[in-house]
Amino acid sequence: MERFIMKDLIKWKNRKDRKPLVIKGVRQCGKTYILKQFGEENYEDTAYFNFEGNPALAARFEQDLDPKRIIMELGVLIGRKINQHKTLIIFDEIQFCNAALTSLKYFYEQTPEYHIVCAGSLIGITLSKPLSFPVGKVDFLTLRPMSFPEFIIANDEEMLFEYIRNLNTQDQIPQMFADKLITLYKTYLITGGMPEVVAKWKETEDISEVERIQDVILNAYELDFAKHAPVSDIPKLSLIWKSIPDQLSKESGKFVYGHVKPGARAKDLEDALQWLINAGMVYKVLKIEKPAMPLSAYSDPSYFKLYMADTGLLRRMSRLPASSIYKDSALYTEFKGAMTENFVLNELINLHGEVPFYWKSGNTAEVDFIVQLEERIFPIEVKASTNVKSRSLGVYREKYKPEISIRSSLMNFKMDEGLLNIPLYLIWNIEKFVNS
Repeated sequence: MERFIMKDLIKWKNRKDRKPLVIKGVRQCGKTYILKQFGEENYEDTAYFNFEGNPALAARFEQDLDPKRIIMELGVLIGRKINQHKTLIIFDEIQFCNAALTSLKYFYEQTPEYHIVCAGSLIGITLSKPLSFPVGKVDFLTLRPMSFPEFIIANDEEMLFEYIRNLNTQDQIPQMFADKLITLYKTYLITGGMPEVVAKWKETEDISEVERIQDVILNAYELDFAKHAPVSDIPKLSLIWKSIPDQLSKESGKFVYGHVKPGARAKDLEDALQWLINAGMVYKVLKIEKPAMPLSAYSDPSYFKLYMADTGLLRRMSRLPASSIYKDSALYTEFKGAMTENFVLNELINLHGEVPFYWKSGNTAEVDFIVQLEERIFPIEVKASTNVKSRSLGVYREKYKPEISIRSSLMNFKMDEGLLNIPLYLIWNIEKFVNS
């Protein structure tokens, strides 16, 4: 399956100032697979090393951090020579060996001719701890669950993707194409973007098989709490994690600590919440009261919404039947807005890795997302269907007079006095549309 990060990996390979590369990303998003594919397609050889449960490998870094000795001994471990420039060295689950993390500094300073990439399902947790991490001596990339355009391609719709990628806001999408895109969009809400889930859907088109894989992933996340989190935080992590669907389904969507556990306050749960954020499992979207640059300066850290990194896992955790999404069941109406917002958020974060904000003015109006694209700020109102009435966006527009306001819904392209409707299945291309 095609992943857009491959282009960034090739750029890294060709850079003259290349440093060891660390790939961050939530568990099961495809880090190991993409690195092995990258090695197979761009190097003569790939030397793969996994630190999880491998003391013999970790021992290679205990004597000292001399990169030439380490390279020689790693070659002995795999039974072949590791060549400069020709071999891609993969350190997987590197967070299990602090010395290996530290060694990246010396690989960069003393043997930059070796190409080293590292991955770890909880590398964000590792980086948040006070370890001897080689700050400034490594490059970073983040791999997330498959985006919607990657999902389109994975479903053998490359020509459809090329067609919509070149659309402009002056175009009208023919209904037969719009119908196919809406079906793909609804399927994506069900499966999400975890590569194993998408592969199982493509192989079987069996929702029960999809949900079986999703349950395996969700169980693995819970096991990560027990294996890697501070003991005192484990019950809190589980409670926060399981409360997300319910919190999003509330009318305001605001995260309330007391809804996690009666009587709980921020100081009781904020460390556990930060663990989930560092692990890449959730996104924290802060409220702002004024759309001015930088947006972060006008945010309120105590008022936020919590979304998940994958819409498919959100749906599965909520136990929402797939048929409710395909049929637009009335019983799904209240949760539909939360699912749609989570989808749009994930696509926005895929643009540049930045989490947007949302705007709220007292109890009178609320706009789902506020994004900054270069030097321009755009409000984005998310609508789950073709019912696009929005008093809140009207209040925002009246107050701040934005150059362009965005509404994302299942409607076709439409520009109406500065209000641009972008179909939900095209929100990933927002940068092109606001500049066309």
